[in-house]
Amino acid sequence: MKNLVLGIDIGGTNTVYGLVDVIGELYYEHSIKTKYFETMSDLIQSIKNDPEILNQYQHLIGIGIGAPNGNHFTGTIEHAPNLPWHDTIHLQAITESVFNLPCKITNDANAAALGEMLFGNAQDLKDFVTITLGTGLGSGVIVHGELVYGHDGFAGEYGHIRVVADGRICGCGRKGCLETYVSATGVTRSIKELSSPNQSTSALVQLSNPNSKDVFDYADKGDPFAIEIVDYTAKMLGNALADFTCFSSPKAFVLFGGVANAGKDFQTKVKQQMEQNMLTIFKDKVEIRISSLQDKNAAVLGAAAMIFHTKKSV
Repeated sequence: MKNLVLGIDIGGTNTVYGLVDVIGELYYEHSIKTKYFETMSDLIQSIKNDPEILNQYQHLIGIGIGAPNGNHFTGTIEHAPNLPWHDTIHLQAITESVFNLPCKITNDANAAALGEMLFGNAQDLKDFVTITLGTGLGSGVIVHGELVYGHDGFAGEYGHIRVVADGRICGCGRKGCLETYVSATGVTRSIKELSSPNQSTSALVQLSNPNSKDVFDYADKGDPFAIEIVDYTAKMLGNALADFTCFSSPKAFVLFGGVANAGKDFQTKVKQQMEQNMLTIFKDKVEIRISSLQDKNAAVLGAAAMIFHTKKSV
């Protein structure tokens, strides 16, 4: 039997975990309700008590965990607003105590970046950025094959770079953050907040609760207002990626999530907007790729990748 890593993705609603091998094969996967547990220790103990985990325990070489506000340096989750426990949680210490195995943690977007590099569409890259476009916008920055953490473990918060002065209010409490425009939530907000003469006659706005997928579906059907929203989203994201290029000069941006999976047309529009606004020395050097892990549990694979990446680096 191969060596296995237990990858855990802790979310506000569900915690998903699975057993992963060195080539990214998922041997087992399960989901539990995060808020069911009174403490983080109870949640971790429940995972260990899973019969399948116990059955494969002898093959485990470590545990990788992706979590909101997960800090790689301190091994803690710090004040994650969507988790039921709001103080600092010493997650690495808890997990190592329960399992008696090494544990690494980081935030979910950083885990996704490592997953892409080891198992996904960035296996040929050493300098790239993952952009996760879900409810919010996360990012993981890879330079020379290593994640950029900054001095405190929180580097790479591209979703909270402000792109519009005094713009849309963000969940972080500030205004104009990129994620309020290009995440799935941001696309949905554009249905009501984007002013257009096509808005009143659009079939999209007649839906009871339209979401970002509806926007792209109706754009494919030729709805003028939906097309405007897609173009606006691509413009906002492409402009931002042109600016982000100046920081780390990545070979590619790898887009992941529902918005990223909207189709080749959106990918092309983002690329066009990025090139139009790119500093001359970077023009035609940076690719836009779509994650190859869309149909897999990228969060679990990414969390497990932390352990395999550490083993490779030693």
